[in-house]
Amino acid sequence: MEVATPGLAKEDFNIKIDDDNNLVVSMEKKEENKTEGEDKRYLRQEFSYSKFQQTLVLPKNVDKDKIQAKVENGVLNITIPKIDENSAAKAEKTIEIQ
Repeated sequence: MEVATPGLAKEDFNIKIDDDNNLVVSMEKKEENKTEGEDKRYLRQEFSYSKFQQTLVLPKNVDKDKIQAKVENGVLNITIPKIDENSAAKAEKTIEIQ
């Protein structure tokens, strides 16, 4: 999965798996720009605040322990690997009825 994120750094992101096994990608960026005159009065002051959150329902065949994320050149890249089908078959368990 790729998300365009111009001007953002990895510190601006939070990626987690919630209690419902959904992948939650959130971003928060705060900026403040000041231009002061020589007499220390504010000539101009700008504030910028951005917040984004996206929740993705993960399929059952995802290996949640191997999900990786990387921010590079203004792009957040999240790798979501699938579980090997042979491993998934081994993970199934038959429960004995007593």
